[in-house]
Amino acid sequence: MMQQILQDMYIEPELLSELNEEQKQILFYKIREEQVRRWNERERRDPSHALKKKSIQWLLGSDGEVWVWVMGEAPGDKPFEDIVEELMEERARKQAQQEAQELRSGTLGQCEEEERQRGEEEIRQTEERRAKELYISLKQEEKRSERDDKEWQEQLRRSKVADEEMKCKARRARDEYKRQSLRGIEKGLVAGLSGLFHKIHLNGSGHNRRHGAVTEHPTPPAEATHSPAAIWIRPPRPNSRESIIRWFKDEQRPRRAGYERSSNTIAPWFHGIISRQESEALLANAADGCFLVRVSERIWGYTLSYRTTSGFKHFLIDASGDYYSFLGVDQNRHTTLADLIDFHKTPWGIRNIDVASTPVLPSVCLMQRIESVANARLSQD
Repeated sequence: MMQQILQDMYIEPELLSELNEEQKQILFYKIREEQVRRWNERERRDPSHALKKKSIQWLLGSDGEVWVWVMGEAPGDKPFEDIVEELMEERARKQAQQEAQELRSGTLGQCEEEERQRGEEEIRQTEERRAKELYISLKQEEKRSERDDKEWQEQLRRSKVADEEMKCKARRARDEYKRQSLRGIEKGLVAGLSGLFHKIHLNGSGHNRRHGAVTEHPTPPAEATHSPAAIWIRPPRPNSRESIIRWFKDEQRPRRAGYERSSNTIAPWFHGIISRQESEALLANAADGCFLVRVSERIWGYTLSYRTTSGFKHFLIDASGDYYSFLGVDQNRHTTLADLIDFHKTPWGIRNIDVASTPVLPSVCLMQRIESVANARLSQD
């Protein structure tokens, strides 16, 4: 399903409304990544397009390298600290002169000569004192700026350390997921082989013992047979309830979708083809954390619905390929639908995606539900 969306660069509004915010963000990121990949591929195919871009040429020094001038380090330049000192002194002097001129214009107009000289002396002293005060304040401001810069550098260092820790945690999480996935696959294989050996032991005969052990494969659910002339081609998306039933019978039943891992029993969490409203009605009186899995009517796959304290949540499960995975949220792939559910019922899986761990009331038999839906449809026709 994801490959089809990336190929068309389009998602239907109805399907988009089924996704939550996290799923939408991941989907938009994948679409943007595909756009960048196509753009790079076009650039490689058409080199003349890249030659039309503007370019710059760096000024080279006598040594052939790019010429670089650092203020205060070239011959004849003043040190940076001296330049800053002179600028602060000049700034303080000009501001003090301006304040003295304002004071002189306001007080000397009405004084006699002696008073004028005395006033000028006082103004001169005030000017010098003010220049010193301004110089000191500028120095303090510079020290405060240096201290703030050091604090910012320390915060930047801490954030980088935190980022490294998060990367290490993510790396450990991926390794742990792989380990848990392999354990789940091994458990399923061991359980299947144990059931197989048990059947061979119960059904063995003297003839079998005399001619060697006979390998017996577990019989999957009865699979509908179709003539070569009636080969069904799956459309890109479900277009009717009959196509969903046909898809489930032809593709999903042979893969034991909806069954327990190592038996022919329908899983208690699987409820076949029911609507969103029906699933919410089943979960309405259930405890928080109860969930069920139903066949989706929008994509080739399933929908996991579960109860929360604030209402209900629904996650799409993509089954259009040869694996099962949550659409847009969880890129982990599982061989069977039961593997996906069992993995996310563990505490490790709950930390990766918010999936409940308690099934709702046991489901009815899947094939009875499918046959009843098909008969009802035929009676309407």
